[in-house]
Amino acid sequence: MKKAIIQVNNLVKKYGDFEAVKGISFDVMEGEIFGLLGPNGAGKTTTLEIIETLRKKTSGTIIVDGMDLDKEPQAIKNIMGVQLQAAGYYPNLNLKQIIALFSGLYNKDIDPMALLDTVNLRDKAKNKFKQLSGGQKQRFSIATTLINEPRIIFLDEPTTGLDPQARRNLWELIKQLRERGATVVITTHYMDEAEELCERVAIVDSGKIVALSTPNELIDNLLASGFKRSKAVKEANLEDVFLNMTGKEWRDE
Repeated sequence: MKKAIIQVNNLVKKYGDFEAVKGISFDVMEGEIFGLLGPNGAGKTTTLEIIETLRKKTSGTIIVDGMDLDKEPQAIKNIMGVQLQAAGYYPNLNLKQIIALFSGLYNKDIDPMALLDTVNLRDKAKNKFKQLSGGQKQRFSIATTLINEPRIIFLDEPTTGLDPQARRNLWELIKQLRERGATVVITTHYMDEAEELCERVAIVDSGKIVALSTPNELIDNLLASGFKRSKAVKEANLEDVFLNMTGKEWRDE
């Protein structure tokens, strides 16, 4: 039986009189892909940044792998991999050098080329981050989360702005992370992505969780309420047509 590797209980975050997170509670099970979904400003990013130790909470408790966030924040950081944005990379270093630098910071003996192989970027090892395409940047960003061999990986909108090939291939990479034993927590605005990847999702709105279940159960509950689409759903969609005609292999601009 799976155990909860992240336990969030009655989490509150206030900025003056504004309450951004209003008593959120949820568990993330070990080895699952868990989605935190919601519109912009819903509180999901604030919630994740608190769990990642990047932002202070106002009240509530967070337990990560049996450790209290208030008491053991550094130990919790050591088992996490957090996807960095572009500003997190040194502009004058190439990809191989960036990995070597981060490996030293984590005191890990990592083969940069082997790590680049996992995201199909070996041929870009001598390129700087700014020279990569959008899909390549996202793949490298995910690769850097693996340097400290984390048990929990946080991915913030990992496929935003990518073409269909890059998006689908990143889905496969995220599934591989889970298959290697990692717990993955993602945010995304693409509901088809959440439905494809996530075992469970929490939908956040106005600082509160309004639903938490498997994608299938949430869809079945909506249908049971009498919901009907205005347009019949086909077995394939336009993205499937696009990929069938252009292929699913990695594309590098």
